[in-house]
Amino acid sequence: MSEGHEAKEVDLTAAGRGVWLVKVPKYLSEKWKKAPGSCEVGKLKITRSRISGAKPEVLFTLGEQLSLPDTSPTATESEKMGVPREHKFVLNGIGNQNLVVLSQVPTADADLGSTDKLSIEGKVTQRAECRPVANDTYMKLKRWQLESKNKPMRQIKQLDEVVNNYKPVKEHSFMKEHELKKKNEGKNIRKEKNEVTDMLFNAFESHQYYNVRDLINITKQPITYLKEILKELCVYNMKAPHKNMWELKPEYRHYKEKT
Repeated sequence: MSEGHEAKEVDLTAAGRGVWLVKVPKYLSEKWKKAPGSCEVGKLKITRSRISGAKPEVLFTLGEQLSLPDTSPTATESEKMGVPREHKFVLNGIGNQNLVVLSQVPTADADLGSTDKLSIEGKVTQRAECRPVANDTYMKLKRWQLESKNKPMRQIKQLDEVVNNYKPVKEHSFMKEHELKKKNEGKNIRKEKNEVTDMLFNAFESHQYYNVRDLINITKQPITYLKEILKELCVYNMKAPHKNMWELKPEYRHYKEKT
């Protein structure tokens, strides 16, 4: 290591105390974490064997309050089912390993400010594995875990009633705008042919080319009627650069052609 943390004092008061290193199921550790400070988390019963050299029998019983199903709204499915109370400790040796338990507790120091207190809580003298007794409660829990693990992420769900993801609207905003515009402008009513012709000539004085939509907006005439008049007065361009646009016939043009 190129750089190490600063040296800190370690409390060795409990360094000679013997402790057990026990591996527990996940559901058991979660119960202990959520347990209140005044709650009894369980009882340990150690029975020594009469046979010389045999390992003692160790039974752990979870506190009754922690073994009950959790009925709170935030509880998970496994917590609502409850957990086994009876457990056995399978003892294992530590071999040649030298293991200790180190704790780190935040403290407030007047000179150093906020810091952490380091302490050795004891030396590991025994390793063990906490295993639940295979009773009905444990079997139900394992069955639920297996079913949850193999449960597909997406499932087909049959609906017993209609689910409205949106609220139906009788009249949308764009429909109201269209009706209002139609009411204000009124329906395109046929005008006299001479009147429509004059409007077209006035329009072509401003621009040489028009598409039919622009001419409908200018004259306010039905498209079928307007096209009949356009065929008499105009030429429909079929090629670029003025494709699909109308232009006055040469005999009606009075503007100068570009040279």
